[in-house]
Amino acid sequence: MLSFIVFFPLLGIAIIALLPRERERYSRWVAAGTAFVVLVAALALFAAFDRGQTGFQFVQRHSWISSDIGHFDIQYLLGVDGLSLAMVVLTALLAQVAVLISWKIELRPKEYFAWLLLMETSLLGVFTALDFLLFFIFWEIELIPMYFLISIWGTGRKVYSAWKYVFFTFFGSAFMLVGLLVLAFAGNTFDIRVLGQMEIRDALLPTQVIFFLLLFGFAIKLPVFPFHTWLPDAHTDAPTAVSVMLAGVLLKMGGYGILRICLTILPDVAREASIWLAAFGVVNILYGALVTLVQTDLKRLIAYSSISHMGYVLVGISGLGLVGLTGAGMQMFTHGVITGLLFVMVGLVYDRAHTRRIGELSGLAHQMPMIAVVMIIAGLASLGLPSMAGFVSEVLVFLGTFGKYGGLTVMAVIGILLTAGYILWMVQRVFLGERLARWEGLGDATAWWERTAMVAMVGVIFLIGIYPAVLADVIETGVQPIVGRLA
Repeated sequence: MLSFIVFFPLLGIAIIALLPRERERYSRWVAAGTAFVVLVAALALFAAFDRGQTGFQFVQRHSWISSDIGHFDIQYLLGVDGLSLAMVVLTALLAQVAVLISWKIELRPKEYFAWLLLMETSLLGVFTALDFLLFFIFWEIELIPMYFLISIWGTGRKVYSAWKYVFFTFFGSAFMLVGLLVLAFAGNTFDIRVLGQMEIRDALLPTQVIFFLLLFGFAIKLPVFPFHTWLPDAHTDAPTAVSVMLAGVLLKMGGYGILRICLTILPDVAREASIWLAAFGVVNILYGALVTLVQTDLKRLIAYSSISHMGYVLVGISGLGLVGLTGAGMQMFTHGVITGLLFVMVGLVYDRAHTRRIGELSGLAHQMPMIAVVMIIAGLASLGLPSMAGFVSEVLVFLGTFGKYGGLTVMAVIGILLTAGYILWMVQRVFLGERLARWEGLGDATAWWERTAMVAMVGVIFLIGIYPAVLADVIETGVQPIVGRLA
């Protein structure tokens, strides 16, 4: 099942490649069908997951590269626990949304949808790989489609933003690779499950240095201040679908790596570094929120808000307890859906108004009431309104961290007030302000592919907000072994 989910998008790519140029418009249907099959398979996996069992399930293992040096094998090893399963479902959902909102792509559609599907495979591979080398290969493959999607189908300084993204990520990956290799040789295995049960001794580098190397790579991806500067540029110049995948899934690779590798394999160092994780998390929250308040471009506003909300993930991780880590996992999922929806709505506004400047937009709710309502729902979910998904994850983060770092947790709570400020300010200016004659001809979201994406994401936001156990119980089974290692 896992191999099917991870590699089925490659079948879609092969079919798209065989389409003749005169029928390249059918590539969107192939991509939509492929993404839908993967989403159904991911939901079936979610339904079949045993919530009463901790550890990895649906494990597939085959020897890949054998070596007499150190007597270790590099394996084709896939598996999911509650944490990674949530990320698999999130990736499958947002990949489907990304294809739907790209329905009107006319420039080289075959290549565009092929790159989207390759990105989906690489992301699914990151969240299911249980071998260090396989994990790193999937991690790096993602750079290729992201570069081309931004540099070809983006806007503005698209080539600059694409290269900046690649440079930052590749720079962090170099440090991460050193840390992974040192851990593998110290433990005489590339198996993440085995390393997660060992005490790392006699490594080539001190464990504190290994932890820093890994954390540095993951922090760039998250991103953590001051390594965040690639994110606003990438978001601003990327096409809407890429912004959805970037904010919704790619940032979560950093948080997932910290939980899966840093905390699980190096728990002693994680306990020592937890205060720094909390501090950097609070800086992310407050800095990101304050900078968001002064943005005049809708996309940059959502981009900087993502920096702020990723701080909650770090704060939750710093608590090192079951509630805090569950909250961090929930925050990664809920932020992915909420911010993905925000980028979808910004894209729909831009398609109609051909501008993202907040000062030029006003009173759009009169012309596009459905877009306005869904944008308001997404905004309220982002600021943590009860009964919506964002509230649940943030409350768990605060409850799980307050007993350990009360002062820093209180400072993190201030971020909610700032979030309410920039969300409500944006909604008032763009949708509820004075009605302008220049926007009288704008239309609402009427296409089936627009409404399908919007309704699906709004449904997930309310489902998790009203019945959080549907996701929290699954994530909790994934973080329980991590908490056991940290205890």
